Parts: sequence; structure tokens; C-alpha cells
Amino acid sequence: MFTKVLYGAAALWLAASFFKDRKKTRLALKKAWKSFENILPSILAVLLFIGMVLSALDEETISRLLGAESGIFGMAIAAAVGSISLIPGFVAFPLAASLQKAGAGYGQIAMFISTLMMVGIATLPLESKYFGRNTALRRNLGFFLLAVISSAVMGVVMR
Repeated sequence: MFTKVLYGAAALWLAASFFKDRKKTRLALKKAWKSFENILPSILAVLLFIGMVLSALDEETISRLLGAESGIFGMAIAAAVGSISLIPGFVAFPLAASLQKAGAGYGQIAMFISTLMMVGIATLPLESKYFGRNTALRRNLGFFLLAVISSAVMGVVMR
């Protein structure tokens, strides 16, 4: 229901914009379409990857590796995968929801999302180049520790 309201509001605002200035609205729609075309390959690749992972791993395996009972081992797996992954947030959150439905624990999901967003092992060389090695390492370590703390709290609170 809420989604329909949002789509309706967007359509009304688009119509209002179109009546106010057709040229600018057409230009904005063209830019939006180009952005969509640029993002689409990334989204499809990540969704394909997610689909393959979820089809290869059954719910029992996901629950064993990332379930609430997996403890520190599950947190370490989530931290490692999150730290090295380059997945955009708009894909990571649906992935996290799929993992949760498949049996992953809240603490492990929080660890995955936190490290994914805040720790960048893959981007460390680039970050070191611009900010210096020491700053890049300190930032990544600091955010990793913050991810560990916040995930532990989430795991306890959401039980």
C-alpha cells in the first residue's frame, strides 16, 4: 500500500514538473535513464552473484555458517566477506534480508553490513595513495573495531 502511495506521489510530482517546464523535465528524465543504464550492469551482476550463492548454499549451511549460534566463527566469516567485498548498499541490504530469511543471525548480518560499508580492504591501495598509508590503515582499523562493537550489541539486542 505504502509503495503505491509513493509511486502515486512520484507520478504527481513528475506531472507537475512536466507542466511547469517540459524541456527541463525531459532533460531530467533523459539523465535519469542514463544513470539507470550505467547502474544496471552492476546491479545485474551482483544479483546474479547473490542468486548463485543462495542457490549453492542451502538454509542449513547458511544457518550453520552465519546463524546466531555460529558465534565468533560466524562473525569472522561475515567480517571477512564484508571487508573485502565491493557491493553497493542498495544491493547489500536486500542481500542481508535474503540471508536473514535463510537463517543468518542478526549480529552476523550487522557485521557483514558494517564492514561492507566502513572497511575497505579492496580500496586500501587507492585510499593509501590519497590519504597516506598510516591514515588509511588507522581509518580501516578504527571502523573495523566499531563494526565489531556495533555487531556484538546488535546480536545481543536482537536476540
